[in-house]
Amino acid sequence: MYNYNRSRNKRRNKLYAIKKTGIKDENIDRQIIAIHRAIAEKLLVHLELAEQVKMRLEQQRDEKKIRYSHFINWYSILELIEQPEVFINAMTEDTPQMRWLRRKTPFVGILNEEERQRAINHNALGTIDSVEVLF
Repeated sequence: MYNYNRSRNKRRNKLYAIKKTGIKDENIDRQIIAIHRAIAEKLLVHLELAEQVKMRLEQQRDEKKIRYSHFINWYSILELIEQPEVFINAMTEDTPQMRWLRRKTPFVGILNEEERQRAINHNALGTIDSVEVLF
C-alpha cells in the first residue's frame, strides 16, 4: 500500500533542505538571522510596519506570488508580535524550514542599509557572547 504521508514528508524535507557547502553558508545563515532579529526588534517598536508586512503578505497571497503555507507561516509569526520574546524566537528560529523561508523574506525594506549593516556587524560576525558558543 502506498504511504502518501511518508512520500509527502520526504518531499517536504527536500524542499526545506538547504545544501550546506561549508562555513560560507553558515555565515550567510548567521547574517540572515541577525538581520531578522533586527527586523523583529524594529517591528516591536514600530507596530505599523508589521501591519504593512501583513498587507504585503495578503497581496502576495491574493496574486499567488507566495505559497499559501509560507503566507500562513509568516502571518502566524506576525500575530505573535504582542509577545516580544516569542515573536523574536519565531523570527530567528534556527531550523531548516525557517532558514529556507528567511531566504525568501517578506520583510524587504523594513531595515535601511545602515540598520542592516549594523545588525550584521553586531550580531553575525562571529562575536562570541558566551563561552558556550565555543563548545
